[in-house]
Amino acid sequence: MKGKDKDYQEKPWGGRFKEGLDKQVEAFSASLPFDRRLAVEDLKGSMAHCRMLVTTGIIADHEGELILKGLLEIEEEILGGQFTYHISLEDIHMNIEKRLTDKIGPVGGKLHTARSRNDQVALDMHLFVKKEIREVEALIRGLQEVILEFAQRNFDVVIPGYTHLQRAQPVLISHHFMAYFWMLQRDRERFLDSYKRADLMPLGAGAMSGTGFPIDREEVARDLGFEHLYENSMDAVSDRDFVLEFLSCSSFLMMHLSRLSEELVLWSSQEFSFLDLSDSFTTGSSMMPQKKNPDVPELVRGKTGRVYGNLIALFTVFKGLPLTYNKDMQEDKEPLFDTVDTVKNILSIYQDLFRSMEVLKENIESALQNDFSTATELADYLAANGVPFREAHHIVGQLVRHCLDQGKLLKDLNSEELLTFHNLLGSSKALERLNPNIAVLSKKSRGGTSPEAVKKQLLLAEDALNKASVTTQIKNK
Repeated sequence: MKGKDKDYQEKPWGGRFKEGLDKQVEAFSASLPFDRRLAVEDLKGSMAHCRMLVTTGIIADHEGELILKGLLEIEEEILGGQFTYHISLEDIHMNIEKRLTDKIGPVGGKLHTARSRNDQVALDMHLFVKKEIREVEALIRGLQEVILEFAQRNFDVVIPGYTHLQRAQPVLISHHFMAYFWMLQRDRERFLDSYKRADLMPLGAGAMSGTGFPIDREEVARDLGFEHLYENSMDAVSDRDFVLEFLSCSSFLMMHLSRLSEELVLWSSQEFSFLDLSDSFTTGSSMMPQKKNPDVPELVRGKTGRVYGNLIALFTVFKGLPLTYNKDMQEDKEPLFDTVDTVKNILSIYQDLFRSMEVLKENIESALQNDFSTATELADYLAANGVPFREAHHIVGQLVRHCLDQGKLLKDLNSEELLTFHNLLGSSKALERLNPNIAVLSKKSRGGTSPEAVKKQLLLAEDALNKASVTTQIKNK
């Protein structure tokens, strides 16, 4: 067997063992390489725990003062990049505790009274997720604001709308991109709602059964800004639903960002040429000098699978775990941290990408004049004048077939040709419905694409940003 750890007596569980831990196992099982990211949360929780131990008389005032002073000094070391981490101490909790006892002596060991690493790490994760929900929500809101500005800036540009990636009906480009605003709004609401499940305080659950010490969990909750407590100690240490929910909300968000990315890729291609992405957000080819590649949206599209994978990975970890804590649960951190970094980076980058993106109006106008996207307008015109819609649909379908056979567009037909399909189609009112701008004007139903309806939508969007702001729905403690 490979070398053994001779300092096993220093481990928090070393008293029961006669033999040190295999070095390979030590490296394999240590969480320090990733959970050191929880250092600030761990210190914050430890300080609150210490203050409670003092107020309840579990430790003496002078002991609490010494511990708090040591923790503050450790915080300065960590924030200043001067803290030395030791993999042999397994995790961030024991690294901080060992440094504390080195600083202040054996009294540092009293900090862990009435506490287990099981409820300690659960607390750290709750504090971390609460903080990240606030930050992600603010970034989503920032992207919504940029999309809203884009819609306002390009309000009256008419583009082809699509179904099945085929030209369907003309719409305002502002209307098209506001669809993503509302997707992001639902994403924000999901994160805001998930905050309730993250806002549960687990400390005091001990290893899994609570503690015999006269602790005051309510005091710790108030100190750390938690609204609620776990009412079952076994649930408190084994629950990671709030992490899974964060990953689930992130997966929804990434799905919407991926759909948006796909359109940015398509619309910036020569085949569409509706948008021009700034050079700052594109790259070239090492071989083909003419290329301008939409790398950023392509990467966003690709990273969506990464976030989905993090969610599925953690669901799989938890699907067969008995109560309560199991070492498998250590696998909760890397998927969470990776998702947090991925989502926040994308939301930040996309704000700048949108601000620099240019709408190629001439290309869009050209596309509008060379399709059949106003065909539905003729069917609607016939239906509005008494023709059953199914019959009107069939008539216009025959008309489109005639155009295809003749190599024409609807706009190329004269009134005489139109009259051969139905006597109502020869009127000037029918002909003007073939104009994409007129077609857009008619869609006045709530949520429609007419300028009148879209203006109302933009006002509702501004109101939604204000009403659902983080400052009104989350107590930022």
